[in-house]
Amino acid sequence: MIDRPTFGPGGNSESFYEEGNKGTVNAPAWVKKRGLDAYEFEAGNGLNASEATLRKIGDEARANGVLMSFHTPYFISLSGIEEEKRLKSIDYIKRSLWAAELLGADTIVVHSGSAAKISREEAMRLASDTLARTIEAVGKTDIHIGLETMGKINQLGTLDEVIELCRIDPILYPVVDFGHMNARNIGGYFTDVDSYRQIFDRIATELGDKYAYNLHCHFSKIEYTGAGEKRHLTFEDSVYGPDFEPLAEAIVKEGVAPRIICESAGTMAEDALAMKKMWESAAARI
Repeated sequence: MIDRPTFGPGGNSESFYEEGNKGTVNAPAWVKKRGLDAYEFEAGNGLNASEATLRKIGDEARANGVLMSFHTPYFISLSGIEEEKRLKSIDYIKRSLWAAELLGADTIVVHSGSAAKISREEAMRLASDTLARTIEAVGKTDIHIGLETMGKINQLGTLDEVIELCRIDPILYPVVDFGHMNARNIGGYFTDVDSYRQIFDRIATELGDKYAYNLHCHFSKIEYTGAGEKRHLTFEDSVYGPDFEPLAEAIVKEGVAPRIICESAGTMAEDALAMKKMWESAAARI
């Protein structure tokens, strides 16, 4: 277990490339130089990196003390109504676990599925079936399969749904995206310290303390419409939120050590560092 919160970007900030970096092999050293200690490899549009590249990134992460996670392709469909496509998702998850092992990542992040064309009950049934088959196909692994809370109302991925799916097997862990949860609620979900603390308490109560203590999290400010999430913003936003300062205080008061991956639009590393400083300030104050 990691005994303090860790912070890092999901993918590479615009500044990473502006400074002349060409590829993600340089990211772990760049992240460490920035004062960060985590990094999420983004493969949302598909995994294109070679085995050699993934292995090199993993070596660089270990050398720089950077904790790694891996975001799986967006086209994974746990609740797809076309069985062939749905079961193909198992192969994508297996390949993601292969990549994660090369990277030295301890968690892969998977979107929970869609409920746009079917009832939520049917979507949950299909997602549960896909995950059960995935666990059988994967076999033993020390890498967590993380199920993410989602930002659009027609997606699976409320906290309740993620917790229910995680009960299928101990390998399944919740990934809490605070921006998604706020957008899904059309704002106002996280209004104070206690509203953040309740998330950690709920996960600890429903799944166990170990799931809450080193909870894998995403954080960004997100614009929303009546349908939920529209687009990711930066910390410059003062309209949509959510705000991180109450979460920083909640982390200190709960005595937990989550990994916070920032998914701001182009300023992921800068905003991750801002979060780390807010947490350090809260820890010194409380």
